[in-house]
Amino acid sequence: MLEVKEKKVVVVMPAYNAEKTLRNTYSDIPMEKVSSIILVDDGSTDRTINLARELNLKVFAHKKNYGYGANQKTCYIEALKDGADIIVMLHPDYQYDPKLLPEMIKPIEEGKADMVLGSRLLIDNALKSGMPWWKYIGNKVLTKLENLVLGKKFAEYHTGYRAYSHKLLASLPFQLNSDKFVFDQEIIFQAVHNGFRIVEIPVSTRYFPEASSASFVSSVIYGFGILKLIVEYLLHKYKLINVKKFEVLAQRYEPVK
Repeated sequence: MLEVKEKKVVVVMPAYNAEKTLRNTYSDIPMEKVSSIILVDDGSTDRTINLARELNLKVFAHKKNYGYGANQKTCYIEALKDGADIIVMLHPDYQYDPKLLPEMIKPIEEGKADMVLGSRLLIDNALKSGMPWWKYIGNKVLTKLENLVLGKKFAEYHTGYRAYSHKLLASLPFQLNSDKFVFDQEIIFQAVHNGFRIVEIPVSTRYFPEASSASFVSSVIYGFGILKLIVEYLLHKYKLINVKKFEVLAQRYEPVK
């Protein structure tokens, strides 16, 4: 009987001023399931980097704040370089529950998925957990529109708790994506367009002052960014224009400097 090789799980943390919440997040990670933890600091002005080093995390630092998407690009590049089979993005702000990591990676371990989304709306208690009403409504409306465009039935597209297979991240040209928040949607559109399997699992979240959250203005800008993405995708899908980020391309893993 052939021995099944255990997959290497790497947790990546895109961090910005996460000093107050990083230790709690780290403490709740089921370490028996994780091979290494990478934190990418995107120009924090607090002690995030110092604390991450005290916790013996693998730390990479941007010289300035490039944005959430740029942070993720470095996270995934470094995880792939580290030989990860499964990459879990976990925000260090303690909003998403690190203890759910085994459930997040299980569909990929079992060969049933290439991407796992931790959805706050599968068990719809987001408002009770403290999600602002305007963010909840925006999430619902944009998710319905994205489902219509992509032909899917996901409960939520806008979660920050995700797991990816090595194959998916090594195949998609995520470096061509935005350096801002819309990166999260671009990588889903890329995955769907190229036939990767995506599943959702229910997750709960915490909303409290120290947890990072986009402002109303930032959320509106994000929403318009998604509308622009939808137009780009449809034009590409129907061959009216060619958008390189929707194609599977060989890519070089160059970190943000």
